[in-house]
Order: sequence, then structure tokens, then C-alpha cells
Amino acid sequence: MGLDIRWPIGLMFTLIGAILTVQGFLIRSDAEMLKRSLGMNINLGWGLVLLAFGVFMVVSAKIAGSKKTQEK
Repeated sequence: MGLDIRWPIGLMFTLIGAILTVQGFLIRSDAEMLKRSLGMNINLGWGLVLLAFGVFMVVSAKIAGSKKTQEK
């Protein structure tokens, strides 16, 4: 079994995080939209969090895969 579960999880979180981050940047000047969330840009904040977690998962899967190939 060569599939590491961190790859699909990391790719999914990276994609969703990138989408939320882009949307957060696009609505950052829309005062009416930010009024509903008490003036905070929640899409931008959580998009960056999800993006960082997704990149962390992909990098950790890549490191684990390279260690496995070096052991052979």
C-alpha cells in the first residue's frame, strides 16, 4: 500500500483554502459584506489557516515519501 492519506487531505485543504483566500481578498473592501461578520474578513482568515494546514500536510507527505525511497 503506497498511498499516504496526507496527500488527498493536503490537496483538499489547500484547494479549499486557496478558494477562500481569493474570495476574502475580493470582498475585503465590501463594507456591507463585512458588516454581517462584525467587520472581520472570516473568509480571508480561515482561508489562510486552511491553506497553511494543507501545505503542511502536502509537505509532510512529500518528506515521508522521500524518506521511504531513501530507505530502499
